[in-house]
Amino acid sequence: MKISIPLLVFLTIACLEASGQKADSVKYKSLEPYDFHLTWLKTDKAMLIDVREFFEYKKSRIKDAVNIPSSGNLELACDTLEKELSLFLYCTTDFRSKRVAEKFGVMGFAKVYDLEGGIRAWKKDGFPVEKKRLKGSKAQARNGKTAKK
Repeated sequence: MKISIPLLVFLTIACLEASGQKADSVKYKSLEPYDFHLTWLKTDKAMLIDVREFFEYKKSRIKDAVNIPSSGNLELACDTLEKELSLFLYCTTDFRSKRVAEKFGVMGFAKVYDLEGGIRAWKKDGFPVEKKRLKGSKAQARNGKTAKK
């Protein structure tokens, strides 16, 4: 009995420390479409970022989203954004946006949100997307749109 009590205490402490480390290592918050949309609407200084490639972005996107492809130079994009901005990221399924969210968190952004399930979950839950194809200067203007203030 003497051996099992110290072992139990050791395992309890180890589990608590491991769970604490995991929570601290996450630099962003994943939100379901409803919560993502609500948080976006309630946040004053925010930027909605589509991390898909431009050919995906130009076919359909969430209104007011800026395209910063995950395959691009994220460090350069990070240098041009204010650290106080809340960043709302999405891609098709949330695979790419989670990686980008982690990078932005490491780069010093305190409020980074990922759309759980990506734009597919967004559409499945009935939220609207813009499907108007972007061409020429319209596409370039949309691609360079600034943050909401």
